[in-house]
Amino acid sequence: MNQPLAPQESAVLNLIRENPFVGQQEIADALGLARSTVAAHIVQLMNKGHILGRGYLLASEARVVCIGGAVLDRKYHARAKIVLETSNPVDSTRSLGGVARNVAENLARLGSSTGFISIVGDDDGGHALLKYMREIGIDVSQVVTTKERPTAEYAAILDAAGDLVLGIADMSIFDLFQPDHIERAWPHLASAGWVFADCNLSADALSTLIAKCRSASCRLAIDAVSTHKAARLPKDLAGIDLLFMNIDEANAILGLSNELTPDGAGQAARALQQAGAAMAVVSAGPRGMAVAGPETVAFIDAVAAVPVDMTGAGDAMIAATLHRLLEGDDIFDAARTGALAATLTTECASSVHPGLSAAFLEEHRYRLKT
Repeated sequence: MNQPLAPQESAVLNLIRENPFVGQQEIADALGLARSTVAAHIVQLMNKGHILGRGYLLASEARVVCIGGAVLDRKYHARAKIVLETSNPVDSTRSLGGVARNVAENLARLGSSTGFISIVGDDDGGHALLKYMREIGIDVSQVVTTKERPTAEYAAILDAAGDLVLGIADMSIFDLFQPDHIERAWPHLASAGWVFADCNLSADALSTLIAKCRSASCRLAIDAVSTHKAARLPKDLAGIDLLFMNIDEANAILGLSNELTPDGAGQAARALQQAGAAMAVVSAGPRGMAVAGPETVAFIDAVAAVPVDMTGAGDAMIAATLHRLLEGDDIFDAARTGALAATLTTECASSVHPGLSAAFLEEHRYRLKT
């Protein structure tokens, strides 16, 4: 799917690999080219994601850059039956959320080199979010900070049984993240092995990202986030190497009515491929997920769990799948590890399992069906 290198581009890249400090004139002399021609090839190699900036820092096939939502999550759990139009005693919790942010944290905990790109407010919440992500080893150098809007926030009010009574969200800050932000951060995106994006991005930003990834060396994975936000994807899904959705989201963008069954998930995954996605993972809820690979479709059963909180399970699945793809697994083996990570996340109260690591997954691999 990615645009191949021209012979002269390959020759220039090979010389840079041999000596990252080689000068343009040295390259020109070695290849019998004009220096201006070498300079033009280097610009193309940067645009295609093979080198990053001046000094010819080479792209890393083992790096993931996540781009999308960063949210402050707040939950208010009522201690007794909720009475409307008056004050109710609650227990409150605060945490960091957002699909792309959660995926980035999971990846970092699994040991993958990870970058994160988003937009946050120039406020206490935004500063705390960036500080936390830096402390766990995530590159946040390309995150945009703005004074125009506050950091995105989601608040959930739960009744005494833990069921959602009311959810409110202020996500307006993401309207400010435009295609020019992707252009500015492009060397960081293009130099990654995988780019992961969520549909908190605008339709214009998603279209720009997909178009640019078609001609770059990086591979692109996208998560729909919700039925409403999935509509931001273009009709032509070509350029997306791996698409994550549930059946409702797939049905919504494809105009289909597949049932919430393994067969329904498989049909939806095939349909996403027919619409242009190279591979697709379609969730069938607690039963598992259909995985459409390059040549076949398989259904992967969910790993049995004793759930505490379902929040973040899908994000953990995505992160572990991408981590294992970076390690060389095929999409089916990678997704099985993703299913395990999802289950382990449901068995803790946090949206990102605090004990998650590659070793932790390995310790629990016995729970996978053979």
